[in-house]
Amino acid sequence: MIRAALSSIGSVFRFSLILLVWMSMLGSFTAEAQDVQFDLKALSTAPQTFPAEGISAEGVRSFFFEGAKYKGKPTRVFAYYGVPEGDAAKDAVDGKFPAMVLIHGGGGTAFERWVKVWNARGYAAIAMDLCGCVPVGTYGNWQRHELGGPAGWDASFGQLDDAVEDQWTWHAVSAAALAHSLIRSYPEVDADRIGVTGISWGGYLTSIVAGVDDRFKFAVPVYGCGFLGENSAWLPSFEKLGKEKADLWLKQWDPSQYLGNARMPMLWVNGTNDFAYPMDSWKKSSQLPQGASTLCLRVRMPHGHGPAGEDPEEIHVFANSILKHGKPLARIVESGVKDQQAWASFESEVPIPKAELCWTRSTGRWQDREWETLPATVDAASHRVTADVPGDATVFYLNLFDDRDCAVSTPHVER
Repeated sequence: MIRAALSSIGSVFRFSLILLVWMSMLGSFTAEAQDVQFDLKALSTAPQTFPAEGISAEGVRSFFFEGAKYKGKPTRVFAYYGVPEGDAAKDAVDGKFPAMVLIHGGGGTAFERWVKVWNARGYAAIAMDLCGCVPVGTYGNWQRHELGGPAGWDASFGQLDDAVEDQWTWHAVSAAALAHSLIRSYPEVDADRIGVTGISWGGYLTSIVAGVDDRFKFAVPVYGCGFLGENSAWLPSFEKLGKEKADLWLKQWDPSQYLGNARMPMLWVNGTNDFAYPMDSWKKSSQLPQGASTLCLRVRMPHGHGPAGEDPEEIHVFANSILKHGKPLARIVESGVKDQQAWASFESEVPIPKAELCWTRSTGRWQDREWETLPATVDAASHRVTADVPGDATVFYLNLFDDRDCAVSTPHVER
């Protein structure tokens, strides 16, 4: 008996030793794969704010907040902030609102309209400029200011010889985290109910921020994703950089290096023919987070700020389900294909009146493929959707629509 016990102890010891070695190797791999470090303690402190003289927009506050230092010198980040008013303020809990941090895309800036969209939904919201600019003249025009930090998003590929802390992406991610710290410091905001969403290159940034700032309760990248070196609109940029620098940029700044750290629920919104973020890279990105990923892939969804990327009801419903106890989007439990029939099982607290099979017979560039849809059969009793797949389909997936016309998608299948 004693010999058996000692043998058992020895086995446990050997297993524990192997486990410790394996965990050590895993930790080393993680550190090597992602060697960019952010000072989370500093980023978790609400930054100092400054007035934005001569810049105003009706219904929102405009100001600067202190950004990360650039080459040892101070920077300032321009932002708009707004809170719900009137009927939109009625859902405040103990006088506090849920909140959103809004990350603009390439060629964009802080958009007051976007802040007001969320204010009308009952959320406080902050939108900050990430390119060192301030708005001027008509809506959507802007110019650089003297404390703007590194040049804008499209210059990031040329900054690899600078220190990591002086590159645009590091500053942009830091600014998003600082905006989060600022908005959660306001007495009218519930610090435990804050989400983040970004559009296009802002969706790319959201995919990084989700893996850096775990205080967010959810994240919604619109269009943007990782694996940009495998397939994206930036393949020519990587080719121009050359392999060594392209590999360095991807190691430092591709969202695939960060998404594995994301633990919050994420909603991924995109279109089948998006010019910048193709379906293959988008799907791979959505499979990396540790938290639940929900897909919303609309056929030929247009790309842009304004209603295209800001207004999809799926984003609103997703936020409400997490921050306001609203009824969630449908959840795809399982999906697959058998005997030329695509199928999906689902759970939903609201009716699913219709579904569709989205499919293409095209090959080649994802952006150029022609997509078609066919009605799918919804069996409400068994919570199952089925559709016959055309024999010449090269790619297909299912969209389920609830009675709010919100879509959730199965992962696409290639064959």
